[in-house]
Amino acid sequence: MKRNSGVCWLLTGVVTTFLMTYSLAVAERVVVVPLGGKKCTSPIENNFSNSIGMNLNLIPSGVFIMGSPETEPGRSLNEIQHQVTLTKSFYLQTTEVTNKQWNMLMIDNTALGVNPSLGHTGDDYPVNNVNWFEAVYFANTLSLWEGRSMCYNLTGCVGAAGTGMICTEVGMNFDCTGYRLPTEAEWEYAARATTSSAYANPYRFDTSANGITTGFAFNSNLHAMGWYEFNNEGGDISRGVAGYPSGSKPVAQKQANRWGIYDMHGNVYDWCQDWYSLYYYTSPDSSVDPQGPEEDLSHRVVRGGAWYLAAEHERAASRSIGAPDIGYEIVGFRLVLSPDK
Repeated sequence: MKRNSGVCWLLTGVVTTFLMTYSLAVAERVVVVPLGGKKCTSPIENNFSNSIGMNLNLIPSGVFIMGSPETEPGRSLNEIQHQVTLTKSFYLQTTEVTNKQWNMLMIDNTALGVNPSLGHTGDDYPVNNVNWFEAVYFANTLSLWEGRSMCYNLTGCVGAAGTGMICTEVGMNFDCTGYRLPTEAEWEYAARATTSSAYANPYRFDTSANGITTGFAFNSNLHAMGWYEFNNEGGDISRGVAGYPSGSKPVAQKQANRWGIYDMHGNVYDWCQDWYSLYYYTSPDSSVDPQGPEEDLSHRVVRGGAWYLAAEHERAASRSIGAPDIGYEIVGFRLVLSPDK
């Protein structure tokens, strides 16, 4: 395991008695400020690579505004703005799990599954068509492979991973030492990466509605960071994206956000930990380290948009859903790991 422990590790680590953070709205940024006033907004300095070549960056604890303002073009009614506090930092995979990483663990090393991807199956493309059960099964398998405790207790599972595995019951242990899916709040916090605009572009702050609600149109902020309907067709040189055919694209080809995380806008959706509820984020329980509704509902949250969708669906606040027993060509996943494990 390769670890790069910069100064931010000391400021945003798990010893919370040494840390007090608050959020400052500065233009379109939300700056996490530790005790003593030293800014720490560069998790890129705190990263490691795991046993199958995943890169993970440390995302600092902090406070942010989840959801979107009523004036944001493309906004949906399920994006109610509210303040969320994340009291613990976490490592987040910088890209979706790739076909290469899936194959290394599930086929080459353990023979526990098959590759489910539809469309593009190259090594550097995100694995897709993985249902929610298969994503958490992969997380458990990786945890065991590295000698960590599993985050999920899966029972009644039928089928091999990659062939439509389903499980009758899933228990969750957030005190695990292994890998898991990000909660919806963790996902949006990492996607925003100190920004509060529709797209977390660290260089452009175009707040106009250009390209967000006008259908098949160009948006400069999104074009720099993600793959969506405008730049999906790689053969159209006039759009500056020649070289890739229609469909998902290799990971990390677009600009990363300030925290070094790629493809949070477009390419493929990411599965999240939470059950989806329209009104969960209006409850007091959603303000500190929210983990989603406790009751079993019908769908899990997916976030981030996809290569064939309009710009409005790629916004940091945009919420969508997927049935946990169904794999989708436009859905992949990325993993989280606790920093003190």
